Amino acid sequence: MTHAEKAEGLANSIDQETDGYVFNHLMLRIKDPKRSLDFYSKVMGMRLVKKLDFPSMKFSLYFLGKYTDKEVKEIPTDNYERTIWTFREKGLLELTHNWGAENDDSVKFHDGNTEPKGFGHIAFSVPDVHAACNRFEKHGIEFVKKADDGSMKPLAFIKDPDGYWIEIMGAEDTAKIAKELGTI
Repeated sequence: MTHAEKAEGLANSIDQETDGYVFNHLMLRIKDPKRSLDFYSKVMGMRLVKKLDFPSMKFSLYFLGKYTDKEVKEIPTDNYERTIWTFREKGLLELTHNWGAENDDSVKFHDGNTEPKGFGHIAFSVPDVHAACNRFEKHGIEFVKKADDGSMKPLAFIKDPDGYWIEIMGAEDTAKIAKELGTI
């Protein structure tokens, strides 16, 4: 079996029974779907590909991904087929909204970046980190770290409406940072 990299703990072989397993989505809990959907669609350019409402359990799921207009046209239009497609797709963001949370001041979510630490962030690779950050500033987005702050430049972190961190990075810039720090 071949891995692209070596690290302790990797399996020497991948069980063939896992063929067909797909990393489908990462889920974030959200307080207000209007605010979150506005942020992820307007600010981050994501498209809603599937919404599932569960009235008996009082929650909704929103599945978003990064797609071009052409790619969106290729998504099945039949509701059942689009649901199957959604759960076979790679790399979606699922936003989970428990109904009524938007009106409950006690509802808060942990971003994982303070104790107890855990989940850290999601990341978007962008063509130009500085241009993206200028755009985020125009939208009034809160920054955790601006592109030219700290030792890892240009790398930025912004917050979504629920306080989750989003890394903003460029592929070549990030590779240069890793090279300068002696990791590659």
